[in-house]
Amino acid sequence: MYSGSSDGESHEAATQRKIPPVSSMLWVRNLRRYIGSGAGLGSEALMGPLKQRGSCLIYLKKSNRKAPKLKPEEGSISHRVQKLAKYRFLKKQSDLLLNADDLDAMWVCLRENCVIDDATGAEKMNYEDFCHIASVCTEQIGPKCRRFFSPSNFMKFEKDESGRIAILPFYLYVMRTVSLTQARIDMSELDEDSDGFLQPHEMEAYIRGLIPNLAQLRDMPAAFVQMYCRIAAHKFSFFCDPHRRGKACIKKVLLSNCLQELMELHQESEEEVTDTEQAENWFSLTSAQRICDMFLALDKDMNGTLSKQELKEYADGTLTEIFIERVFDEHVRRCKIGAGSNREMDFDSFLDFVLALENKDTPEGLTYLFRCLDLNGRGFLTTADIHSLFRDVHQKWIEGGNYELCIEDVRDEIWDMVKPADPLRITLADLLACKQGGTVASMLIDVRGFWAHDNRENLLQEEEEPEEES
Repeated sequence: MYSGSSDGESHEAATQRKIPPVSSMLWVRNLRRYIGSGAGLGSEALMGPLKQRGSCLIYLKKSNRKAPKLKPEEGSISHRVQKLAKYRFLKKQSDLLLNADDLDAMWVCLRENCVIDDATGAEKMNYEDFCHIASVCTEQIGPKCRRFFSPSNFMKFEKDESGRIAILPFYLYVMRTVSLTQARIDMSELDEDSDGFLQPHEMEAYIRGLIPNLAQLRDMPAAFVQMYCRIAAHKFSFFCDPHRRGKACIKKVLLSNCLQELMELHQESEEEVTDTEQAENWFSLTSAQRICDMFLALDKDMNGTLSKQELKEYADGTLTEIFIERVFDEHVRRCKIGAGSNREMDFDSFLDFVLALENKDTPEGLTYLFRCLDLNGRGFLTTADIHSLFRDVHQKWIEGGNYELCIEDVRDEIWDMVKPADPLRITLADLLACKQGGTVASMLIDVRGFWAHDNRENLLQEEEEPEEES
């Protein structure tokens, strides 16, 4: 319909009509003059929308963060569902554990299918025996024992030149795994808020549930059970809650030496345990009664707390006065009883005090004591601090009729024992690294501790003589 001539004319007109360059347009020149080259008002005008966009993105990111979990209201449907789900999960985990009969059956199976080492007489098994025993145990006990017979478990144990492992260490490993898993389940049942931590009253409840199963605690007087649980639980708090948050991590409790020490009370007859071992075990009934008797003997006014004067009688008065002062400054809260700013040590603070003195070589005990030794709160000890601390020990030493001491010599000896990284100061890290931090602390706070260090060679000789006679 369109003629060719008209189409050609329009094309030519379009080619002849030139479009001016963008830079020559008036509105473009004005806009460039307004914006500039990236400085001043122009750059701010450009950055404004970008900043607004960035702030919007930050807001969106913050709004998308997970909100903190709200604890369901007591008695609500969500609270009941949570408790039921937790109960079913723990019940399922408990059903997967080996019971006492299963462990006995496994031990019989191990002994029946092992070989006797001709050289040592030990009962051992190679990997083929290991796999065969796994099959037999699975038939007799069930599939729940299968996880203990994995190749990785076999490789964990020491092997002889024939590639065999002893059956006793393997069986003890199974028993310990079952015991720790059962303890984990029991503690989780008591963990009310299910955060993986136990509060002091929850730890006390766990220990109270163990008492009937611990042979050495079965005859405990009923009136003493509550006090015993308080004393026993406090050791877990001291070692597993060093930052004093009011709760101890369950995993840390399971891996601590405290739980192992508590489980030592499973031994059936008390004839197997000497009086010394009972006294040294914090969780024994003898030790708990000793702590209570000690506190009651020191509490002269019978007000349930200890004053500085009363605490000075601890350990027959061998602790220095400056150390007692520092204990109250660092570890005793202000007492609400009575007038003024006097402080009194309650029973819980006394338990911390005793645990620190009886475990001076541990990081937790040494940390407690270092805060008392650090007179100025600077995080390190100087020669002046050592001189001030040992001056009271020196006074008690002379009052006891001992030979004259040179404080500077003792100070130099302490420096030689610790070998601090900085020759002008001793830090807590230095005391922990030198492996003699407990001895150094005893020398500075207790005249009896210094006497033991000064007579260490004679004491060592006295310990060796009875062994030679026997």
